[in-house]
Amino acid sequence: MAENITTYETLYEILRRERTRQELQELDSNFFKNVRDYLKEKTAILDSQKQKSSIFQEEVKKTEKQIENIKKILKELYGRRETKIISLALSSSKTNAGHIMGLLSEEEVLYNNLKNALNQSRLNILNELIKGNLPIKEESKPIKTPENKLGLIRFIKYVPKFVGTDDYIYGPFEPEMVANLPLGIAELLIQKERAERI
Repeated sequence: MAENITTYETLYEILRRERTRQELQELDSNFFKNVRDYLKEKTAILDSQKQKSSIFQEEVKKTEKQIENIKKILKELYGRRETKIISLALSSSKTNAGHIMGLLSEEEVLYNNLKNALNQSRLNILNELIKGNLPIKEESKPIKTPENKLGLIRFIKYVPKFVGTDDYIYGPFEPEMVANLPLGIAELLIQKERAERI
């Protein structure tokens, strides 16, 4: 299968589909990598244009505007997908639905975290009330604590889906993917030569 080529037009089409359809749209598993490479390429073109004579000033402005528009598209696309993922996590938590289609591996982490938090909250509040008890008060835990710092890593080998020491599901991860994982997990992946520190 040919690798998907990212262009301004393809990004706009992806955003258009996400805007006009209710369900989460399926993206290529390398979407984030492809977008990163595309932005790097555009930035390199811009740098090259800036180093040339003043006759390229009009081209510089066009490229700058295009990079700005690409970033706007990405922000809106992320926001729309994020809203849909929140809605899916809420629905799935209520119905105990299985695997959700259309999620990228990086988005699965958000989805699973939300679903787990909603499930726990339902157990602590609603289920306790139904049993005739007062809701269980739990201290809110910040996502990033001194004991559980995050480590930014780049994968150098394929890593299948796994359950971390915090009971969250991570992965799968392809080579070149970047992830911000709990430090203990990140260090283990680095030791096993599956990833490198950024």
